[in-house]
Amino acid sequence: MTAPSLRILYSAIDQTVPGTRGGSVHVQSVAEGLASLGHEVHALAAPGRSAFPSGAVQWHALAAPAGLSRLRLLRAGRVRRLARRLRPQVVVERYHNFGGEGVLAAVALGVPAVLEINAPVVDYPGSAKARLDHALLVQPMRRWRDWQCRRAALLVTPSAAILPDFVPADRVLELEWGADTSRFTPVARGPLPYARDPAAVVAVFAGAFRAWHGAVQLVEAIRLLRARGVAHVHAVLIGDGPERAHVEATARGLTGVEVTGPVPHEAMPAALAAADIGVAPFDVSRHPPLGLAFYWSPLKVFEYMAAGLPVVAPALPRLRTLVADGVEGVLYAPATPTALADALETLADSTRRRPMGEAARRRAVDAFSWEGHCRALDTAFRRLLAADWRSPALHP
Repeated sequence: MTAPSLRILYSAIDQTVPGTRGGSVHVQSVAEGLASLGHEVHALAAPGRSAFPSGAVQWHALAAPAGLSRLRLLRAGRVRRLARRLRPQVVVERYHNFGGEGVLAAVALGVPAVLEINAPVVDYPGSAKARLDHALLVQPMRRWRDWQCRRAALLVTPSAAILPDFVPADRVLELEWGADTSRFTPVARGPLPYARDPAAVVAVFAGAFRAWHGAVQLVEAIRLLRARGVAHVHAVLIGDGPERAHVEATARGLTGVEVTGPVPHEAMPAALAAADIGVAPFDVSRHPPLGLAFYWSPLKVFEYMAAGLPVVAPALPRLRTLVADGVEGVLYAPATPTALADALETLADSTRRRPMGEAARRRAVDAFSWEGHCRALDTAFRRLLAADWRSPALHP
């Protein structure tokens, strides 16, 4: 017997859909994944440059005022009025420090609120925001964040380490992001945003050009390989961000390196399938919040794996749980200056590279698909509605 569908309101008004950033992909993938399970999904997001995606999701254009996420809570009245009209059974909110509009709507309707938490709720050591909060004496930002967590019936996060200690374990669903494994495949085809030399081994970086994403480290590794006389390993860097000019300057005069700029997400399956190695050179030392934990659920890693690419990434504890070193890719010692170049040179050998890519694809399909992610959400939502989700342990 098929379980009845749910009416779900999903508030992610600081994200643009469609968009090229990870947050945009996450919101679209979750909304579409839940709708594909038969649920009636109403998703609130800022409209992108093109129309909202067609399909079963009912998209509602609602952005933070002036596009400023810190003003997001000013939309609480509009979200509450929409919720009263739609009468959802579950309200999901993509958490933001200055959000809370979805939780407020859920409380007003008496339905469970689900918080998706992809960035720390707790303050990291040395946080300027925490110092300001303490200067205000009553710590209004911490109190508001805590209120949201206390009122949420479920908190969905890649890492419980970024949640307040008072949240009970039975209200937490640790869940990785994923890849669309039906679109990201080793045989995906389409126009390429870069020139592909058929004789080269292409290492691809896809993502935000921010210091802690480490794009420049891939360029520096290629420079090291050139100094060793390794000319056939090339690099393609796809994306944009504040570090792009620095990356391009570092690559100047270096053969076999191309920076494409941002690429629409629908073009990414072909762009990855045409490469040979996926590189995720995270530099956690450049982002203080990562001092709490490596809380990211790295979209690029899952899409590389789904595309059949072996992954090269630093040997951080959490990344070891996602990529088996020597099986699905190569994890290198981030403190060793030549380690990234060494990993790329290792995977220049196709007899090593291809079995790892095949294993990475299998792991993505089995463990890191958006379909699996949304089925886990579906199960959790149904359990909430079947149980007493107003637990006194969370709402003293």
